[in-house]
Amino acid sequence: MSEKSQYDVAVVGAGPGGYVAAIRAAQLGLDTVCVERENLGGICLNWGCIPTKALLRSAEVLELCHRADEFGIKVENISFDFAAVIKRSRDISSRITKGVEFLFRKNKIDHIAGSARLGGAGRIDITLSEGGGNRSITAKHIIVATGARARELPGVPIDGERIIEYRKAMTLPERPTSMIVVGAGAIGVEFASFYRALGTEVTIVEFLPRLVPNEDEEISAELERAFKRRGIKFLTDHQVTGAETSDRGVAVTVGKRGADSEDTTIEADLVLVAIGVTGNVENIGLEDIGVTVERGFIKVNEHCETGAGGIYAIGDVIATPALAHVASAEGVYVAERIAGKNPPLVPYDAIPACTYCHPEIASVGLTEAQAREKGISVNVGKYPFRPMGKTMAAGEYPGMVKLLWASDNGALVGAHMIGPAVTDLIAEMTLAKTTEVNAESLIYTIHAHPTFAEAIKEASEDAYGHAIHL
Repeated sequence: MSEKSQYDVAVVGAGPGGYVAAIRAAQLGLDTVCVERENLGGICLNWGCIPTKALLRSAEVLELCHRADEFGIKVENISFDFAAVIKRSRDISSRITKGVEFLFRKNKIDHIAGSARLGGAGRIDITLSEGGGNRSITAKHIIVATGARARELPGVPIDGERIIEYRKAMTLPERPTSMIVVGAGAIGVEFASFYRALGTEVTIVEFLPRLVPNEDEEISAELERAFKRRGIKFLTDHQVTGAETSDRGVAVTVGKRGADSEDTTIEADLVLVAIGVTGNVENIGLEDIGVTVERGFIKVNEHCETGAGGIYAIGDVIATPALAHVASAEGVYVAERIAGKNPPLVPYDAIPACTYCHPEIASVGLTEAQAREKGISVNVGKYPFRPMGKTMAAGEYPGMVKLLWASDNGALVGAHMIGPAVTDLIAEMTLAKTTEVNAESLIYTIHAHPTFAEAIKEASEDAYGHAIHL
């Protein structure tokens, strides 16, 4: 560890916002240090994006094994080793975080393991993780990328035993027989999908009227149909009012939102609370240097500036979409702006959102309801995956693609997908959203056959009344 005390840029936090910002700053010739109290890679690499996808892949393989007869394959005595599934996920996470360590060395970025507290005049006081002790550094520019943590539900305190959050959910010592998932956003439905594939009885409780409530209504309806077929139970438009734990499990009290009906009790081995996140803003000195915090997040302007001179904030600690790729985009933007470049603003109206349950969900832009509310006239095109040759050959869950093209100029307003490979397919529509690609240019772009991407072309054609295979 370097003993330098002065830097051009200091990044507090090494998640997908912080480590990306540090690397880009170093690439641009800025002397850079990154302070991280836990593992490099932050939540995404250690407790979020990567390890959860490893778990979901194991679940997918297990489900395919159970369906092997459909493919002419004979598989007998199918079973799984829960501990090995968890270990694989943790091993993959560890390998990727070592990759970040390599990138720091390659780009000559100093890494200090410890907890940071901001002081005046660009000073950061650090309590070192190893051996105790303290250290202070200064930097002309400071980027706060401290991330977020699971938000707790009033009346349902997380105890790490019977009532858990996502970190515990991916490192359980044994598979629970039953689980209640509170919250039907991406985290909630992904864990519901994973544990159901392993045979756990899963019930989702969602406060809003539908699963994945931020998605288009038709996508929510399709997911609900798919989850019912998989035996996942859900109570939408319901709220959790309390929970009591015992040696046997948890008894959760739920009631219809806004109704006078009597509450009911649901029992399970565990409760997973997945109702969103709140920023890690405590005990880092924000109040001492004039940084404003609103509703658990640091307030910034369009340039990710906090208002305190030389202090920026990016990623989940600010009130932008809590997605790794958003944090990375903000990190690159801030680093380039500090270096005197003129980068384009982060396009928050064109952020792809992906949910990796089975079936997968992906979207970018406005839903149909949002477009109508804004008075945007759209041509709506839809195409199901079911009749496609690739879907049949792969034996995949069908799903659909739904596209919204502006009626006046053919620009993409929104894209919404559920089904096979859609978390990859959404890249084409994100490019359309951020460039001059319009409906006509996409329709006349030749898509390879057989591919799942053909559904995008067909849905675009359907929006204008001439889908070939519909």
